[in-house]
Amino acid sequence: MAMVFKKTNMLTDTPMHYCPGCTHGIIHRLVAECIEELGMADKSIGVAPVGCAVFAYRYFNCDMQQAAHGRAPAVATGIKRSLPDRLVFTYQGDGDLASIGAAEINHACARAEKFTTVFINNAIFGMTGGQMAPTTLVGQKTTTSPDGRDPEHCGYPIRVSEMLATHEGAYYIARVSVHDNKNIINAKKAIKKAFEYQLAGKGFTLVEVLSTCSTNWGMSPVESLDWLVENMIPQYPLGTFKDKGAK
Repeated sequence: MAMVFKKTNMLTDTPMHYCPGCTHGIIHRLVAECIEELGMADKSIGVAPVGCAVFAYRYFNCDMQQAAHGRAPAVATGIKRSLPDRLVFTYQGDGDLASIGAAEINHACARAEKFTTVFINNAIFGMTGGQMAPTTLVGQKTTTSPDGRDPEHCGYPIRVSEMLATHEGAYYIARVSVHDNKNIINAKKAIKKAFEYQLAGKGFTLVEVLSTCSTNWGMSPVESLDWLVENMIPQYPLGTFKDKGAK
């Protein structure tokens, strides 16, 4: 029988702990496939965050380093400067990156650190119980905004990609989604391009991926995909916000 699909060797066989409908597994696979296709299986180092992806080191079949909450960019900076020939990436959620880690990611970008960040934006704190995140939408209900996010009290959502694209050190900044097959393909292309730029010795690269959180959104997996399209994409439009290598 002909093999139609084979799991990348860059993922272990460990069952993932993510909730049904969560798209972290899809994004893990895309990152892993890109590493394998680039021939960097033995020369990649990932930095795992605090958040839903805290156990990423169990799933990626490469060297992984755990970082304190929000500090993955600092850890990645040290690794990449010490081992410049390695493919170094951080995998961070919006609570980890855009809240406690906001200063870390901004300064790493401004310094043009030559690693890649895969930024997962599901507009909520997932692991810790569904609290409001810096990316939570206006009116979105969370455990700490039960009546919906009120901008008069809590401010407005932060558009991370647009913000980081203003830094001179940013080489490639893009926002993608994984809500359907077409966008999954586009997401993989963006992640691979970010990795290629890193391997070419360019500046800081980041790919923001819009993701779902069915459990904390209180929706079915299908409903959460529809909610992402109808609500998140208008707030966080897809596209490339900076590409210094574009011809």
